[in-house]
Amino acid sequence: MTRLASLRIFASLALLCVGGCSSLPTRARQDLLGLPRSDLIACAGVPDNRETLPDGEVLQWRQDAQVQGPLTLKTPFAFELDVGGHGTCHFVARLQQGRVVQIDYTGPSATLAGPYAACSPLVQACEKRIAP
Repeated sequence: MTRLASLRIFASLALLCVGGCSSLPTRARQDLLGLPRSDLIACAGVPDNRETLPDGEVLQWRQDAQVQGPLTLKTPFAFELDVGGHGTCHFVARLQQGRVVQIDYTGPSATLAGPYAACSPLVQACEKRIAP
């Protein structure tokens, strides 16, 4: 196998792994629908904000710490190059009659790993709980 072929295989595998980070929040948009409020709080933790609405409530969890992208290059003389970008995320769940009816994400959540990669830590435990 040539070096170029090896590099192509490595790059393809890296893209598949990176794509998994951003697909988790996308899957959670569907997977968490219908989840009872108590189960949502059990897997996502106590929400940072809560707003009561006439037809239900909105819960918000915040990931305000910068989540780095997967590629940071460091060289001598204190030179650093971060190619991945940084992101934060707010995970917002709307509930009606005690069940999740809508999931949204706000904030600059894009990193090299994808558009919602910074949101993955917020929904990871819930996705693991739901997975068969």
